[in-house]
Amino acid sequence: MDVRRRRSSSLVKKVTVGEPVVESMEKNSLKVKMVEQHHDDDAVKACDVLPLPIYLTNAAFFTLFFSVVYFLLTRWREKIRSSTPLHVVTLSEMVAISAFITSFVYLLGFFGIDFVQSIFRPSHDVWTSEDDEVVMIKEDTRKVPCGAGIDCSIPILAPPLPSVPKVVDLVPVSVDLTEEDEEIVKSVVAGTTPSYLLESKLGDCRRAAAIRHEALQRVTGKSLSGLPLEGFDYASILGQCCEMPIGYVQIPVGIAGPLLLDGKEYSIPMATTEGCLVASTNRGCKAIMMSGGANSVLLRDSMTRAPVVRFATAKRAAELKFYVEEPANFDTLGAVFNKSSRFGRLQSIKCAIAGKNLYMRFSCSTGDAMGMNMVSKGVQNVLDFLQTDFPDMDVIGISGNYCSDKKPAAVNWIEGRGKSVVCEVVIKGDVVKKVLKTNVQALVELNMLKNLTGSAMAGALGGFNAHASNIVSAIFIATGQDPAQNVESSHCITMMEAVNDGQDLHVSVTMPSIEVGTVGGGTQLASQSACLNLLGVKGANREAPGSNARLLATIVAGSVLAGELSLMSAISAGQLVRSHMKYNRSSRDVTSVSST
Repeated sequence: MDVRRRRSSSLVKKVTVGEPVVESMEKNSLKVKMVEQHHDDDAVKACDVLPLPIYLTNAAFFTLFFSVVYFLLTRWREKIRSSTPLHVVTLSEMVAISAFITSFVYLLGFFGIDFVQSIFRPSHDVWTSEDDEVVMIKEDTRKVPCGAGIDCSIPILAPPLPSVPKVVDLVPVSVDLTEEDEEIVKSVVAGTTPSYLLESKLGDCRRAAAIRHEALQRVTGKSLSGLPLEGFDYASILGQCCEMPIGYVQIPVGIAGPLLLDGKEYSIPMATTEGCLVASTNRGCKAIMMSGGANSVLLRDSMTRAPVVRFATAKRAAELKFYVEEPANFDTLGAVFNKSSRFGRLQSIKCAIAGKNLYMRFSCSTGDAMGMNMVSKGVQNVLDFLQTDFPDMDVIGISGNYCSDKKPAAVNWIEGRGKSVVCEVVIKGDVVKKVLKTNVQALVELNMLKNLTGSAMAGALGGFNAHASNIVSAIFIATGQDPAQNVESSHCITMMEAVNDGQDLHVSVTMPSIEVGTVGGGTQLASQSACLNLLGVKGANREAPGSNARLLATIVAGSVLAGELSLMSAISAGQLVRSHMKYNRSSRDVTSVSST
C-alpha cells in the first residue's frame, strides 16, 4: 500500500507473507484525504427532518410529549382506583406509549435532531472515487467547544479494506538520511560508534538526535513515528538537561487565573494531561478574586545538603558535632562555605549522630537558583577544611539523606527546605454558595475529616491536603523546575475555619519546602522560559537577588490554595465524580491504537 502522506521522521513498513499488499488492493493504491469545505447546495440541515421550521418542529414534539404523559398518568390512576392490571392496555394507550417513546427520543437530545434525521433520511454515501482516490466529506458535528473535555481532533474515517495477508513484522524505515548519516546509523547499530558520542563527533546536536532516533528504531524494531524530532533546540540541553536525546514529549499547557495574590494578578501556566485540573484551579482563582485576593508570607529561604561522615568512635563523632555547632566557629565555617559562590551564603548547620556516624545538615541561601549544586560546592569546601583538624574523618557521601532531597521526610516538614510559604484568603459566604456551589460549614467539616483526620489515619507525612501535588507538578513542569522535587515541595497542610460569625470561610495553605528557581536547569529552555516570563519571574533579579525565586514560590502556594479550595468544594457538593466522568474520560477507541 502506497501511503502518500509522508512524515519527516520515520515510516513503518509492513512485511507480509504471500502476495504483496499492493497487488491485493484495487487499482494499486488507495488514498484517503479529508476535504474541509461546506457545500451550500448539498448540505443537509437539521430543520430538513420535517417540512416545518425548526421552532415549530420542537414545539410539536414538546406538545406531544407532555400530552401523552398526562394522558398515560390519568389512565394509570384510573386503573389503580379500579384495581385494573396496569399491563392490560387499550389501543389508545398503545398509541400513546408509542408517541411517548418517539417524542422522548427526540427530546433526549433536543438539538439532537440529527438522530431523528438519520431515521427519516437515508444515509448518504460519503465515499466517492475519483482518479484512484477516495474522498471523505465529513462535517464536524460537535456540539460543544474543545475546552469541554472532548477529543478535539476530527476522526479520519477509512473505508473497509480488502483482507490482506498476515503481518509478521513492523520494520521502521528511514526516509531522509543522507548517505553519510546512513553509514553512521549502521555503525551505531553495530556498536562500533557509541551513541553517547554522537554530539561530540558530529558537532550537530539535531543531526545526532536524528541518527540516534533512527538507530534505536532499527535496534528495537519498534517505530518512534509518534515521538517528534523536529522543532526543538537540542543544543540548548547539551550538557545540562538531557543526555542522548531522541526527541521530545509534548505536554499541553493550560492557563488558570488570573490569581490575585498580594495585590497583583498572575496567569498561572500549568502543564498537565489531567482533565479538570486547570478548570478546577481556575474556579478557585475566580473565588479568590471575587473575595478580594489572597495574601502570602515567606517564612524561610534556605536550601540544604547533609553529608555523612564516619569516625572510629562515637566520641570522636560527637567532638566534630560540638565543633561545628559552636557559635564561635560559625563565621570561619561560613567564610569557607561562601567562597565558591556569589549568592550562596551559609545560614546554619544542624547535626545528628547515629552511632559513630555524623550527619551535618547545611542550610544556605541560593539567590534565584534552586541551589542544589551551589550548596553542594559549599559543603565540599567545608569538608575539605575540616579534614585538616579532623584527619580521621571519613567522608562517606556528600549527601547522607538527612537533607532530604526528593523523598518525603519529617526533617523537611518540620525544619523546611527551599522556600517556606504560608498563603491565606477569606472567601465570602455568597462566593462559596454561588461560585463553589457549597456552604461554609460543609467545607470546614470536610477539611477536618478528610485533610486532617483522614490524613492522620493514613499516617501521612506532609500530606494534610487534598491535591497540592497536582498543582505543584503542573507548574513545575511548565516552568522548568525539577519534577522529582515535587515530593517535598508538595508538603502542605490545608486549614479551613468559619469566620465572621460563620458567614465567611478562612482558608490557608502552609508549605514548608517549596524548591524552585528561576535560573539554571530547565528554566533556560524556550518554552519553560516563556512560562516564567508570563509570571514575571524569568531569570535572575539583579536588583534584588533571590526575589524572583521567592515570588515564584509564593505563586505556587497561591495556586495550591486555589486548587485546594475548588477540589474541596467539588467533593463537598458531590461534583467530583460527575465532572471527571464528563471532562476527564477519553472517548477514543484504544483497541484501534497500535501498541507496536
